[in-house]
Amino acid sequence: MKRVFEHVELDLGYDDLVTDTTAERRLYLAPDGSKFPSVTTVLGILSEDAIRAWRARVGEDVANKIGHRASNRGSAVHSIIEGYLKNEDTKDYLPHVKQSLQNLRPILDRSIGRIFGLEVALFSRHLGLAGRCDCIAEWNGVPSIIDFKTSRRIKKKENISGYFAQASAYAIMFEERTGMAIPNTVIVMDVDDEQPLIFEEHRDNFVDLLLDTKAEYDRRKLFQ
Repeated sequence: MKRVFEHVELDLGYDDLVTDTTAERRLYLAPDGSKFPSVTTVLGILSEDAIRAWRARVGEDVANKIGHRASNRGSAVHSIIEGYLKNEDTKDYLPHVKQSLQNLRPILDRSIGRIFGLEVALFSRHLGLAGRCDCIAEWNGVPSIIDFKTSRRIKKKENISGYFAQASAYAIMFEERTGMAIPNTVIVMDVDDEQPLIFEEHRDNFVDLLLDTKAEYDRRKLFQ
């Protein structure tokens, strides 16, 4: 029997945020017109050297094909998870996307409690950042930021600090917008031909990395 998820709506003070996206960066516009860089744009600093080296190693054409395929798969998996958590029918997806949901479904059914938001656009004046969070919900009873990732290979926890910094930013943004504290961050990773991976960390453990990276982003902006 399919699990039915409970949704609890919290008022953010707006329905959505307008985005201004280019190949180099994404900006979010707050209701008053203020512009904030996307947290993924800012945290991209953390992986830029590794990505540059990888692209040089495999070649631009191959890198573009792999990136395009990974982006399409990630979008499809995010979409089917969102539909499932909204209690919608997910039968019209491609077989490999439905298989990803089947892999994740026991974890979602067991761990997710009340859902406070899906694909939520958030911003923080304190951080000077904005972004769109996959899921804000109770995870084993604890209010959490839950971020869904796809990967071609198994990743170790020490190699995904950027993911946790991203989730920490969302937790701070959500508390700033609603007053509700979100102490926990969860990364749910669907891995090709492997069992899903679950990583958890307290929000505060990656705030320093987030702030240091934002400071470096701002420093670079001064010299552009």
